[in-house]
Amino acid sequence: METSFAVIFDMDGVICDTNPYHSLAWKAYLDKHGIASSEEEFIAHMYGKSNSYILKYFFKREIVGEEFDRMEFEKEALFREIYEAHVKPISGLIEFIEDLKANGVRTGIATSAPYLNMEMILSKLPLRDKMQSLLASEDVNAHKPNPEVYLKSASNLDISPERCVVFEDSFSGVTAGKAAGAKVVGVLSTYKKEELPVCDEYIVNYEGLTYQKIKEIVG
Repeated sequence: METSFAVIFDMDGVICDTNPYHSLAWKAYLDKHGIASSEEEFIAHMYGKSNSYILKYFFKREIVGEEFDRMEFEKEALFREIYEAHVKPISGLIEFIEDLKANGVRTGIATSAPYLNMEMILSKLPLRDKMQSLLASEDVNAHKPNPEVYLKSASNLDISPERCVVFEDSFSGVTAGKAAGAKVVGVLSTYKKEELPVCDEYIVNYEGLTYQKIKEIVG
Protein backbone atom coordinates (compact mmCIF):
# COMPACT_ATOMS: atom_id res chain seq x y z
CA MET A 1 0.00 0.00 0.00
CA GLU A 2 1.37 3.39 -1.02
CA THR A 3 -0.23 6.74 -0.38
CA SER A 4 -0.34 9.64 -2.80
CA PHE A 5 2.00 11.88 -0.84
CA ALA A 6 5.55 11.83 0.53
CA VAL A 7 7.29 13.38 3.54
CA ILE A 8 10.76 14.94 3.38
CA PHE A 9 12.77 15.90 6.45
CA ASP A 10 15.56 18.41 6.77
CA MET A 11 18.13 17.08 9.27
CA ASP A 12 19.66 19.73 11.56
CA GLY A 13 16.96 20.98 13.92
CA VAL A 14 14.38 18.63 12.38
CA ILE A 15 15.60 15.05 12.88
CA CYS A 16 17.98 15.98 15.71
CA ASP A 17 18.44 19.18 17.68
CA THR A 18 22.00 19.62 16.47
CA ASN A 19 22.14 23.41 16.43
CA PRO A 20 23.58 23.86 19.96
CA TYR A 21 26.43 21.52 18.93
CA HIS A 22 26.97 23.35 15.63
CA SER A 23 27.26 26.52 17.73
CA LEU A 24 29.97 24.90 19.86
CA ALA A 25 31.82 23.70 16.75
CA TRP A 26 31.61 27.06 14.98
CA LYS A 27 32.71 28.91 18.13
CA ALA A 28 35.74 26.61 18.50
CA TYR A 29 36.55 26.94 14.80
CA LEU A 30 36.23 30.73 14.74
CA ASP A 31 38.17 31.11 18.01
CA LYS A 32 41.00 29.11 16.44
CA HIS A 33 41.06 31.62 13.59
CA GLY A 34 40.85 34.63 15.92
CA ILE A 35 37.33 35.63 14.90
CA ALA A 36 34.89 36.84 17.56
CA SER A 37 31.32 35.58 17.33
CA SER A 38 28.09 35.87 19.31
CA GLU A 39 24.94 33.78 19.73
CA GLU A 40 22.99 36.63 18.08
CA GLU A 41 25.20 36.32 15.00
CA PHE A 42 24.71 32.55 14.96
CA ILE A 43 20.92 33.01 15.04
CA ALA A 44 21.07 35.50 12.18
CA HIS A 45 23.90 34.05 10.10
CA MET A 46 24.50 30.38 11.01
CA TYR A 47 21.35 28.36 11.75
CA GLY A 48 19.85 27.02 8.53
CA LYS A 49 22.56 28.60 6.37
CA SER A 50 25.02 26.86 4.07
CA ASN A 51 28.65 26.65 5.11
CA SER A 52 29.66 28.80 2.14
CA TYR A 53 27.41 31.59 3.42
CA ILE A 54 28.60 31.20 7.02
CA LEU A 55 32.29 31.27 6.10
CA LYS A 56 31.77 34.27 3.83
CA TYR A 57 29.93 36.14 6.59
CA PHE A 58 32.48 35.53 9.35
CA PHE A 59 35.63 35.78 7.22
CA LYS A 60 34.23 38.76 5.26
CA ARG A 61 35.31 37.36 1.88
CA GLU A 62 34.37 34.72 -0.65
CA ILE A 63 35.85 31.32 0.18
CA VAL A 64 35.79 28.86 -2.71
CA GLY A 65 37.48 25.83 -4.23
CA GLU A 66 40.07 23.86 -2.30
CA GLU A 67 40.20 26.45 0.50
CA PHE A 68 36.47 26.11 1.07
CA ASP A 69 36.66 22.30 1.01
CA ARG A 70 39.46 22.33 3.60
CA MET A 71 37.77 24.84 5.91
CA GLU A 72 34.38 23.14 5.72
CA PHE A 73 35.90 19.72 6.41
CA GLU A 74 37.76 21.07 9.46
CA LYS A 75 34.64 22.66 10.95
CA GLU A 76 32.35 19.69 10.24
CA ALA A 77 34.90 17.24 11.66
CA LEU A 78 34.84 19.34 14.85
CA PHE A 79 31.04 19.11 14.89
CA ARG A 80 31.03 15.33 14.45
CA GLU A 81 33.60 14.95 17.23
CA ILE A 82 31.50 17.10 19.60
CA TYR A 83 28.10 15.66 18.67
CA GLU A 84 28.73 11.94 18.12
CA ALA A 85 28.14 10.94 21.77
CA HIS A 86 24.92 13.02 21.93
CA VAL A 87 22.95 11.91 18.85
CA LYS A 88 19.26 11.52 19.65
CA PRO A 89 16.09 12.20 17.67
CA ILE A 90 13.68 15.01 18.42
CA SER A 91 10.98 13.64 20.70
CA GLY A 92 8.36 11.51 18.95
CA LEU A 93 10.18 11.41 15.58
CA ILE A 94 10.79 7.66 15.36
CA GLU A 95 7.19 6.81 16.30
CA PHE A 96 5.89 9.34 13.76
CA ILE A 97 8.03 7.91 10.95
CA GLU A 98 6.94 4.38 11.87
CA ASP A 99 3.30 5.50 11.57
CA LEU A 100 4.03 7.03 8.15
CA LYS A 101 5.73 3.84 6.97
CA ALA A 102 2.87 1.65 8.27
CA ASN A 103 0.61 3.70 6.01
CA GLY A 104 2.81 3.38 2.93
CA VAL A 105 4.26 6.91 2.91
CA ARG A 106 7.54 7.40 1.07
CA THR A 107 10.06 9.44 3.07
CA GLY A 108 13.39 11.17 2.52
CA ILE A 109 16.04 13.38 4.09
CA ALA A 110 17.16 16.59 2.38
CA THR A 111 19.94 18.37 4.26
CA SER A 112 22.35 21.21 3.54
CA ALA A 113 24.86 19.42 5.79
CA PRO A 114 27.72 17.35 4.36
CA TYR A 115 27.18 13.67 3.61
CA LEU A 116 29.49 12.59 6.47
CA ASN A 117 27.23 14.35 9.01
CA MET A 118 24.18 12.55 7.65
CA GLU A 119 26.06 9.25 7.72
CA MET A 120 26.98 9.75 11.37
CA ILE A 121 23.39 10.47 12.37
CA LEU A 122 22.05 7.55 10.32
CA SER A 123 24.58 5.26 12.00
CA LYS A 124 23.04 6.13 15.40
CA LEU A 125 19.29 6.21 14.59
CA PRO A 126 17.04 3.52 13.03
CA LEU A 127 16.19 5.58 9.95
CA ARG A 128 18.28 4.49 6.98
CA ASP A 129 16.05 1.60 5.89
CA LYS A 130 12.97 3.84 6.21
CA MET A 131 14.19 6.44 3.70
CA GLN A 132 13.76 6.21 -0.08
CA SER A 133 15.82 9.34 -0.72
CA LEU A 134 18.93 10.68 1.03
CA LEU A 135 20.38 13.98 -0.19
CA ALA A 136 23.18 16.04 1.37
CA SER A 137 25.04 19.21 0.39
CA GLU A 138 27.20 17.36 -2.14
CA ASP A 139 24.09 16.33 -4.10
CA VAL A 140 23.01 19.83 -5.19
CA ASN A 141 24.50 22.77 -7.04
CA ALA A 142 22.37 25.41 -5.30
CA HIS A 143 21.68 25.32 -1.57
CA LYS A 144 18.57 26.37 0.35
CA PRO A 145 16.71 28.75 -0.02
CA ASN A 146 17.01 27.42 -3.59
CA PRO A 147 14.45 24.57 -3.90
CA GLU A 148 16.81 22.20 -5.76
CA VAL A 149 17.22 19.70 -2.91
CA TYR A 150 13.44 19.37 -2.49
CA LEU A 151 12.78 19.12 -6.22
CA LYS A 152 15.42 16.36 -6.45
CA SER A 153 13.96 14.62 -3.40
CA ALA A 154 10.47 14.63 -4.93
CA SER A 155 11.93 13.19 -8.13
CA ASN A 156 13.72 10.45 -6.15
CA LEU A 157 10.44 9.66 -4.38
CA ASP A 158 8.63 9.57 -7.74
CA ILE A 159 6.00 12.10 -6.71
CA SER A 160 5.23 15.71 -7.61
CA PRO A 161 6.62 18.36 -5.22
CA GLU A 162 3.05 19.56 -4.62
CA ARG A 163 2.28 16.16 -3.04
CA CYS A 164 5.20 16.44 -0.61
CA VAL A 165 5.19 17.64 2.99
CA VAL A 166 8.51 19.16 4.04
CA PHE A 167 9.63 19.47 7.68
CA GLU A 168 11.93 22.47 8.17
CA ASP A 169 13.20 24.60 11.04
CA SER A 170 14.93 27.55 9.37
CA PHE A 171 13.96 30.55 7.26
CA SER A 172 16.01 29.39 4.28
CA GLY A 173 14.70 25.82 4.58
CA VAL A 174 11.03 26.83 4.79
CA THR A 175 11.61 29.16 1.83
CA ALA A 176 13.13 26.28 -0.16
CA GLY A 177 10.22 23.96 0.62
CA LYS A 178 7.64 26.56 -0.34
CA ALA A 179 9.54 27.45 -3.53
CA ALA A 180 9.46 23.77 -4.51
CA GLY A 181 5.68 23.87 -4.20
CA ALA A 182 5.52 21.56 -1.19
CA LYS A 183 3.44 21.88 1.96
CA VAL A 184 5.74 22.91 4.84
CA VAL A 185 5.59 22.07 8.54
CA GLY A 186 7.70 24.43 10.65
CA VAL A 187 9.63 22.67 13.42
CA LEU A 188 10.08 25.23 16.22
CA SER A 189 13.37 23.85 17.54
CA THR A 190 15.45 26.91 16.65
CA TYR A 191 13.15 29.75 15.71
CA LYS A 192 9.78 31.06 16.88
CA LYS A 193 6.76 30.79 14.61
CA GLU A 194 6.87 34.52 13.80
CA GLU A 195 10.54 34.28 12.75
CA LEU A 196 9.74 31.82 9.93
CA PRO A 197 7.86 32.31 6.67
CA VAL A 198 4.22 31.23 6.97
CA CYS A 199 3.97 27.43 7.16
CA ASP A 200 1.02 25.07 6.68
CA GLU A 201 1.47 23.77 10.24
CA TYR A 202 3.88 24.19 13.16
CA ILE A 203 5.17 21.67 15.71
CA VAL A 204 7.50 21.85 18.71
CA ASN A 205 8.23 18.11 18.48
CA TYR A 206 6.62 15.04 16.90
CA GLU A 207 4.75 13.76 19.94
CA GLY A 208 1.19 12.92 18.95
CA LEU A 209 1.81 13.69 15.26
CA THR A 210 0.24 11.06 12.98
CA TYR A 211 -0.13 9.95 9.40
CA GLN A 212 -3.75 11.14 9.52
CA LYS A 213 -2.71 14.70 10.45
CA ILE A 214 -0.26 14.87 7.54
CA LYS A 215 -2.89 13.48 5.17
CA GLU A 216 -5.15 16.39 6.21
CA ILE A 217 -2.36 18.91 5.51
CA VAL A 218 -1.82 17.54 2.01
CA GLY A 219 -5.57 17.68 1.35
